[in-house]
Amino acid sequence: MKKISVKFLLLLVILTTALGLSACSDNDSDDNDGYEQITMQTLDDRDAPEYDYTRANKIPAEMTGYWEKSFEVNGTTRTAKVYISAETPIRSYYTVIAVPDGVNTLEFLWKSGWIATADARGEGLFVLEPGADGWGTYAEESDYVNAAISFYSGNSYFSIYGEHYLVGYGAGAPALEAYAVANPLRVIGQVYLDSEGLPSSYIESYASTEYGGENGTYATIEFPDDFEKLTYAETVLPTWYINPADAAADSIAYWQAANDCETTAQADNTYGQVYPQTDPSERWMTSYMGSISKVAVLDEALSYQKAATSEKIQNFLYYYSRYENVIGYANQLVIRANYEELGIEIGNMVVDGDVREYMIYVPESAATIWGDAAPVLFVWAGNTQTDKVFIDATSWWKVAKEEGIILVLPCEQYNASAISVSHTDNDLFFQQLRDLILNNYDADPTRLYCTGQSAGSMATQGFAIAKPWYFAAAASTSGPNYPNDDDAVQIDGFSGDLTPASHERIPNFLIYGAGDIAFFSGSLWDDETNNLDYWADYFLTVNELDPGDGSDYTSTGWYDRFYNWTWNKTYEGFDVPVFKLSLNRFRSHNCTHEEMPILWDYLKHFSIETDASDNITRYYSPSGFKIPYDEIPIYP
Repeated sequence: MKKISVKFLLLLVILTTALGLSACSDNDSDDNDGYEQITMQTLDDRDAPEYDYTRANKIPAEMTGYWEKSFEVNGTTRTAKVYISAETPIRSYYTVIAVPDGVNTLEFLWKSGWIATADARGEGLFVLEPGADGWGTYAEESDYVNAAISFYSGNSYFSIYGEHYLVGYGAGAPALEAYAVANPLRVIGQVYLDSEGLPSSYIESYASTEYGGENGTYATIEFPDDFEKLTYAETVLPTWYINPADAAADSIAYWQAANDCETTAQADNTYGQVYPQTDPSERWMTSYMGSISKVAVLDEALSYQKAATSEKIQNFLYYYSRYENVIGYANQLVIRANYEELGIEIGNMVVDGDVREYMIYVPESAATIWGDAAPVLFVWAGNTQTDKVFIDATSWWKVAKEEGIILVLPCEQYNASAISVSHTDNDLFFQQLRDLILNNYDADPTRLYCTGQSAGSMATQGFAIAKPWYFAAAASTSGPNYPNDDDAVQIDGFSGDLTPASHERIPNFLIYGAGDIAFFSGSLWDDETNNLDYWADYFLTVNELDPGDGSDYTSTGWYDRFYNWTWNKTYEGFDVPVFKLSLNRFRSHNCTHEEMPILWDYLKHFSIETDASDNITRYYSPSGFKIPYDEIPIYP
């Protein structure tokens, strides 16, 4: 074999460099200059986008791309950037990035792979930038960060999930971390590279802040006299420090304590020294999925420009999701649904002339447990919540995976604005989705169930009142519905025709919060008559049940958070829970993840059959149809 001369190698390097064919690059992008083709547009004084009904659950096409927004902060003009991919949905996840000093922001986002990731995932980026003289201290940057994130959290151009991923580079990291310390419920996870962290004095100024029971116009949660309130210092928040300065020791220690971490680290080839959350842990915010959080410290510098670095950061952050950003007792850190691993399908169909999105999840366990007749659960999200928001806001995918349920999540349609959604045409959409499922999947037509949250609960309860023959049972959260003075009810959303009440029976269950919407706060047995009472009165009357005095309840759940009232009827010696109500004592309006398996534990016992003459027979299975032929007829 001939030797290759040094002169030849040198000539090869010169030629490949001149032709832009460098064989070895500091980043992984196939087109390092591709960012030059991206045009920056301004959001300053821009009109809100027009509706785009051709894009089901997508930010209008005119808003996709790379944007700049300016802010006047203490007499100085500062800027932030927004990147919205072509597939970014309404209320998408965004990663908030504080870029390092001395970079061209667009070039940095391109070469580090952040734009490619946003495009691949169909998500967004919100990017904080240093001032003309570089990043200041965390205190000096506070007004800028708050102004920028305030705009990002609520504007006329795009809408967000509600909690954020944070990534801070170099001198920009402390300013971002300061936001996390002050607003921990709004952060899903955080990563800081080459950061000096925060001084203990700043951290301690927030650490002892208690989470209360007030949430805007919702009812105030009243805590028991002996109740020990949560503090910010007990907020579980996954954190990764990469090549931290010695001065970051106080920050790292704070997050280790907040996450209830083990004192001994586990070595990891990617994340360095990993301090897992103690198992079991008493932290409220992992009461549902258990000890899933961690704090990692990598004592090694990673190149900002390498897409491989960004990929490691993303793998750390995007494993997690969380929901509820005001009431600490209802907030949960959870594992985020991985669509590819789970096999979640996203589809579109035309409903009354409009393109609508829907989500279907058929877990492998559906066939394993139920063969060719799996139960089906239709899940209606709350107002402004899309299917993609609700799959993580509830983690219904986890229950479906464990129980073998086919999940169907209809997505809402544009309503209040071009970047928001609301319920419409629920009845027609359901019928089309039902036919799609029954014709194309191994589903049990006798075990279709309905659930939802808030406006989605009102849809669920509306179906239970007007068209109970659709479902074997209904169970929902924080949205009662009831017939009006004309004995009709709304099922299609906040507009549309009313449907007459059927006055037919259906097993039904509702969970609501102590700090819920004021017009159905309280209980069935207080002196105030409101929507909760009207809803309950309808179903108690239909089932010929006595409301009782409310004293016969059970306490269940984390810290006995649930008070449960159950009305039974006896059939063939079995007490069948035909109607149920639960109060979650420690949440506001948003449902909590712990409620989903409770809802399913109620629904799974019921089925419905309709004969050729449209006569309905309902059944109750004590085993949840796990034992063949144990079902008994109810509602004769």
